[in-house]
Amino acid sequence: MKMSREVPVTAFQGGEGLLPAYQRLVREKVIPYQYQVLEDKLEGVEKSHALENLRLAAQKNRGEALSGEFYGMVFQDSDVAKWLEAAAYSLGQCPDPALEREVDSVVELLAQVQQEDGYLNSYFTVKEPDRRWTNLQEAHELYCAGHLMEAACAYYEATGKDRFLKIMEKNAGCIYSHFMEECPQGYSGHPEVELALLRLYRASGNEKYKELCAHFLEVRGQSPNYFIEEKARRGWNVWGPTGNDANDTDYTQSTLPVREQKDAVGHAVRAVYLYTAMADLAGETGDQGLAKACRALWESVTHRQMYVTGGIGSTVLGEAFTVDYDLPNATVYAETCASIGLIFFARRMLQLEAKGEYADVMERALYNTVLAGMQLDGKRFFYCNPLEVVPGISGKAATQRHVDPQRPAWYACACCPPNVARLLSSIGSYAYGEGEKAFFIHLYLGGAVKSSQGWSLSCETDYPRQGTARFTFHGQAEAALAFHIPSWSAQTCLRVNGEEQDLGALLQDGYAYVARSYGEGDVIELSFDMAPYKVYATSRVPADTGCAAVQRGPVVYCAEGVDNGGDVLSLSLREGGALWEKPYDPGLLGGIVPLVAEGWKARPAEELYTRQRPPREAADIRLVPYYTWGNRGENQMRVWLPEN
Repeated sequence: MKMSREVPVTAFQGGEGLLPAYQRLVREKVIPYQYQVLEDKLEGVEKSHALENLRLAAQKNRGEALSGEFYGMVFQDSDVAKWLEAAAYSLGQCPDPALEREVDSVVELLAQVQQEDGYLNSYFTVKEPDRRWTNLQEAHELYCAGHLMEAACAYYEATGKDRFLKIMEKNAGCIYSHFMEECPQGYSGHPEVELALLRLYRASGNEKYKELCAHFLEVRGQSPNYFIEEKARRGWNVWGPTGNDANDTDYTQSTLPVREQKDAVGHAVRAVYLYTAMADLAGETGDQGLAKACRALWESVTHRQMYVTGGIGSTVLGEAFTVDYDLPNATVYAETCASIGLIFFARRMLQLEAKGEYADVMERALYNTVLAGMQLDGKRFFYCNPLEVVPGISGKAATQRHVDPQRPAWYACACCPPNVARLLSSIGSYAYGEGEKAFFIHLYLGGAVKSSQGWSLSCETDYPRQGTARFTFHGQAEAALAFHIPSWSAQTCLRVNGEEQDLGALLQDGYAYVARSYGEGDVIELSFDMAPYKVYATSRVPADTGCAAVQRGPVVYCAEGVDNGGDVLSLSLREGGALWEKPYDPGLLGGIVPLVAEGWKARPAEELYTRQRPPREAADIRLVPYYTWGNRGENQMRVWLPEN
């Protein structure tokens, strides 16, 4: 069974610091902005039409003449679902009657879209009413249903209202009937419904949803392959004349049954969503076979196929994993959603077993790729997250056309923007976990959290800009508090009521367990080593040979042209050279601690090739957090710098 479970979103109230500031940004700017996008009310922004698609489906259900045509991706409903989920989490933190009315209006629209048997999907209702469930490989019906289930659970948790939950229970009943009775070999081309069904099970208590999740996992990858047989008989495709290649079973993680999968393959988002469901079900049922597969897949992703920024999925071809150690920096894909999914996976692994490496990866992906996925004003977004950008090549060369040198305002495929919003607005539930034997602190963010036992903790911190966190206990209880001690912190100090503790005696698998009788006002203080340091990749990674990256705490830094005379390609780090911090600058890039590295600057040769080594001079290389890059106009950027 699970070591711990997540703390409800409503149990956390944000305070001060970096992540609470992002939560306020999501609440005050991002959610209203994205609602305007979904309503097609913003000029100069990629059209969404997602809410209008639902209105068209409602018209169809009422037998009315359609006032327009379906527009956008087959999975356009999922953009609405993720917005609803983000809004729900925000309401759980901070009541907002106007926002709640907007959510309720969308919920009522979904009720009008739902058919008598519980089916709910705008694309098939409007465009393909006779082709339901006939293209599971491509058509994202179960994917959209899963996101709507997650949103319904979130809204129920945040407000106690069950209207949305009942709609999605009816939808889950429709899915259960079809896939347990009529099409028992079928499963989703894009995993998502599996993890959502477990959330719906926990919200409703209905065991059928857990049973259906287990069914979807067990039939995946069985022989004969369902997607290959489905394509042979269906006679139609979503994606053009030929559609996606059903024979590429790696792409859909269906080459092998899930218990036999050891290597992360295929579409990166689909992969980590699937692994999240596997880990969650393993925790619910105590299934050691699933847990073993999850550990192998975790190692494949994070030990051999993950960027230093927590990005995963190195190629644009299929938005996918390739092979071990293939981690190119300029042509990388590293979709924002993939790192969000990696955080989902990490949280479920933490609930299986409290190991610090899961929390290490969680914060690596969060503070780097996920935060980089959104501009500091909350109105522009990255789909891909490169580690090297050269304007004129990035976004233009055929091999890098997918690499935007600046964040667009929206996308035709807009999965990432609302995904960032829902993660950040619910981050309190990732920061804490509650088990029978300990209360876990996985991430450090300012605010207060309530335990199910009645006591609470308040935390004052400006982590990761600064390296201290001060917790105050409220109430009285015998309790064990387990604090994540990040592996990057060379020297960590932990004090209880001012008395330094023997950290070695408390430490187990990356967590310091402080068990005692706590009283009102007891204080636990942690101090982490925030000295900047260089990171080196294994020589098995061709792209990073002879290079180093710079990190401070969990935050990876990069060099931008705007800070370095417009040219970062001529920069190299001095081997053994110093790194130092500049004072915290609240007015720069939302408030950062800039770094400076001792290095060299070469003078570019005019000829393409020359026999003369380019002359160089000593230079101070200025570095900023990777998550802030691209906020000051189009310019060069590099994470990995040559060292000589």
